Amino acid sequence: MPLTQGVKEISNTPIEVRAYKYDGVLHRTWPAQLLRQEGSLIVLDAKFTAEIVHESLGTITSGTHSLEYYWLDRWYNVFRFAQPDGRLRNYYCNVNVPATFTGDVLSYVDLDLDILVEPDFSYRLLDTEDFESNVKFYGYPAEVQANARYAVDELISMIRLRSFPFSDEQ
Repeated sequence: MPLTQGVKEISNTPIEVRAYKYDGVLHRTWPAQLLRQEGSLIVLDAKFTAEIVHESLGTITSGTHSLEYYWLDRWYNVFRFAQPDGRLRNYYCNVNVPATFTGDVLSYVDLDLDILVEPDFSYRLLDTEDFESNVKFYGYPAEVQANARYAVDELISMIRLRSFPFSDEQ
């Protein structure tokens, strides 16, 4: 497949993903591989090397594949989780301050609003209580709150319309 203008195909470049809380405290890190960068879109590939029990996702088995979509100019990211056998497990959307990328580290500030999307494209908004609590705890400015709520609306529209990345086009 020929490269389109502005697309950098980069296979298997190691990346560290860092998720922070609003106060700058590191929340999580994990390794991934950079697949491509297309304008503000960065696509990473990661695999769970150990079984994880997640409050909203349940048990994620070792070998679960995560195709991760980050934008440097959008207030969310989207993870497409596939079972070890390749079947779609679900999508998980994080509302966050737009990601930053240095070439080997991708970082974002998690704003604690999430959307879980099932394979049939039904979805649930998660962690609204955490978001409202952290609005006060961290003192999210009005602009951050508005961008977070707009991100939820945009994600729900994309899910309903089966827009990228909620489509067969990956």
